[in-house]
Amino acid sequence: MAIARAQLVDVSLTRWYHCVTRCVRRAFLLGEGDHNRKQWLQNRLEELAEIFAVSVGGFSVMNNHLHLLLRLDPEVARAWSDEEVVRRWGRLFPPRDKLRQPIPVSEHWVQGRLADPKWVANARERLQNLGWFMKCLKEPLSRLANKQDKTRGTFFEGRFKSIAVIGEEALLAIGVYIDLNPVAAKIAETPETSDYTSIKRRVDHVEAQGKTAELEAASGGSVAGSQAAAGLEESLWLCPIEDRRELDSPREGMILGFSLGSYVKLVDYTGRLFREGKASISAELAGVFERLGCSAQSWQIQIEKLRGDRLLGRFFAASRKKLREIGERLGVRRLVNLRGCPIR
Repeated sequence: MAIARAQLVDVSLTRWYHCVTRCVRRAFLLGEGDHNRKQWLQNRLEELAEIFAVSVGGFSVMNNHLHLLLRLDPEVARAWSDEEVVRRWGRLFPPRDKLRQPIPVSEHWVQGRLADPKWVANARERLQNLGWFMKCLKEPLSRLANKQDKTRGTFFEGRFKSIAVIGEEALLAIGVYIDLNPVAAKIAETPETSDYTSIKRRVDHVEAQGKTAELEAASGGSVAGSQAAAGLEESLWLCPIEDRRELDSPREGMILGFSLGSYVKLVDYTGRLFREGKASISAELAGVFERLGCSAQSWQIQIEKLRGDRLLGRFFAASRKKLREIGERLGVRRLVNLRGCPIR
């Protein structure tokens, strides 16, 4: 029996969710034909990240499904003025003329919406809602694809899967797993050649700034490395890997004191595990695992479980203890993904 989305999403438990949506019948509808639907989805994600109070921490667009790592930011939505809410909604659903064609948002249209406080409150709620984010991502592509293919019917499966991600180590494991989906599927040889993934988008952004050397230096974990990491992702639409609010940035990142350089090394190491089944541990990578409070062995167990167990259950955490605590808190007796955690 399906569980209501309102029961699956609880920002008091975690703001991070791993979402998976698949094409109907798992057909390769995103990877076939002359139309680049993968690029469309990547562009649409960027657009929605600018409109919603939802941050995109990771994504990979495959031939028949899509992975997303999303953070809900309700405090951001509450800080918007009523007028900003209306104008954001107008970007999503612009007014239309008598022929149902979109027209520019006018001052008259804005003032008309502002006169209805209940409408504004409803729009504000939807602009921070996970279900509405996914709806605004999937529905336009479904209509576009049907028009391109001259057909009718559903494009995506009706319901997307959402998994609550608990804790920093689990957050990184899910992020790396998502970024390495093309490598695991043998669509790409290495992470940096994995098109339509967040890891490639991050690396390309750094290269476009001419800051590849700074990215390498940032993986060291030293004061100099921290200084080198400044500004690497400040102008990127994706949620920054490192949370630098205590240092030099107004943007909330994913993990305090964990640089993009360290993340790239972690992705590269895990990618070699995917391809070769083994990989050497550098001094920098040993520091990464120490920072996470885990070992290379427990990290490999998590990644292998993610690949093998197909994301069972409503929650994902790095330890069984965390999952049991969540189960007790929510009154959940049976945690089907408990065996997906290292024994600690």
